[in-house]
Amino acid sequence: MTILGIESSCDECAAAIVADGRRVASNVVATQIARHAAFDGVVPEIASRLHTEWIQDVVSKAIADAGIAEGAIDGVAVTARPGLAGSLLVGVSFAKAFAWSRGLPFIGVNHVLAHLYAPLLDDEVEYPFIGLIVSGGHTLICRADGFDDVTVLGTTIDDAIGEAFDKVAKHYGLGYPGGSAIDRLARAGDAAACDFPRPNLYKGEHRYDVSYSGLKTAAIRQLDQFWNPAYERNDANLAAAFERAAVDMLVSRLLRALDDTGIRTVVAGGGVAANTYLRSRLAGRAELRVLFPPLSLCGDNAAMVAGLGYRMLERGDRDGLQLNASPRVAAFKRS
Repeated sequence: MTILGIESSCDECAAAIVADGRRVASNVVATQIARHAAFDGVVPEIASRLHTEWIQDVVSKAIADAGIAEGAIDGVAVTARPGLAGSLLVGVSFAKAFAWSRGLPFIGVNHVLAHLYAPLLDDEVEYPFIGLIVSGGHTLICRADGFDDVTVLGTTIDDAIGEAFDKVAKHYGLGYPGGSAIDRLARAGDAAACDFPRPNLYKGEHRYDVSYSGLKTAAIRQLDQFWNPAYERNDANLAAAFERAAVDMLVSRLLRALDDTGIRTVVAGGGVAANTYLRSRLAGRAELRVLFPPLSLCGDNAAMVAGLGYRMLERGDRDGLQLNASPRVAAFKRS
């Protein structure tokens, strides 16, 4: 079964052709980074308008790059939740029209679950595994017993890890997008230059949860308190120290979940899954099998949407034309 996937949840306008949930025939991503860079963040109105202008050409290119005729497409999958409402509506509306006009089955998928599926486009994996979803909008540690059977174990109680990267980078003018800017700078810095505090979260049941608001405040408002005067105060050292604190906090909770469940496989997804330090922290653990997506599939893309959509359509799931976009997903909170 050959699936057309469409992704427009934020500022990437993407389309892909994927066969049988694994074989990526094309993967086109039209990025809006240059249009939002002046604002150091995504402007929702700009994002949705650009999706409207670009989506037809992006889908046409994905089909052409795959070397197939439109008649070879067997179904359509589109990100329907969560994300920016206006951006989602462009993709959902286009996908419904494309499917209806050609008599194709159609399915709306969850963007978060699609990120978790991205590594599975390249690797076989047995369930259950521990999923790590890290992006600008989400930070989740979960147990996956199927492609859409996920139990949230831990999450952020405030900011997502990618959001914390972006806000610190914006405050210090380190570059945009903030996550990749900090990653790049950190490679030339020394993480020992600054010893940021870690939250304890002792109140309530927060064994696998994280918090980034305090770390962000320490980096932006209280830097003098935590800087080691033996080190030069420069952007590279700041980036390295902040990156280490943010990632180590996350990895400590992930390792707790692995120890408590006895599961030895980790599947990571989301934009922050491209982070060099995060990959190095997990890749060196011989007792674990850790799957990261290729860098091209860490950020928002439509191949992961098509892959997950195939699994749902194969099972017999279908959506009707009444499907609407949903900016939030209440289910992705710790149970």
